[in-house]
Amino acid sequence: MSVARIWRENRSRYNLIGNTCTVCGQTFFPMRTVCPKCHRESIGKMEEKPLSGMGSIYSFSVVHSAPESFQTVKPYVMGIIEMDEGVKLTAQIVDADLEAIAIGDRVKAVFRRVREIDSEGVIQYGYKFIRLNGEETG
Repeated sequence: MSVARIWRENRSRYNLIGNTCTVCGQTFFPMRTVCPKCHRESIGKMEEKPLSGMGSIYSFSVVHSAPESFQTVKPYVMGIIEMDEGVKLTAQIVDADLEAIAIGDRVKAVFRRVREIDSEGVIQYGYKFIRLNGEETG
């Protein structure tokens, strides 16, 4: 991945920004150009929608056999998060007690280091989720 591409994608990488179809009201993440429900009727009718960053664990898996770049953090949790806006996305769930994590747990998006591009000296950040302990509900 080129450094220029990383800088171009900063806005969407450091903000959870989706969009909503003004015809049917469906929200998408990542953004779509055309609504798959309304098709041609939605062309030019997609509005940007920042996501709240709050959601619930829809499904998850604890990864024990990790790729080389994740060897230092294994075991780790990957989950499907259902955002409060209705969209689902896949992300790592960090700072979680592996024994206590459960489907339905409330989570909040945080931005953390994803990887470092050694040859270019760039640290890439992205969204991950932390499990809430009941104090925060959004």
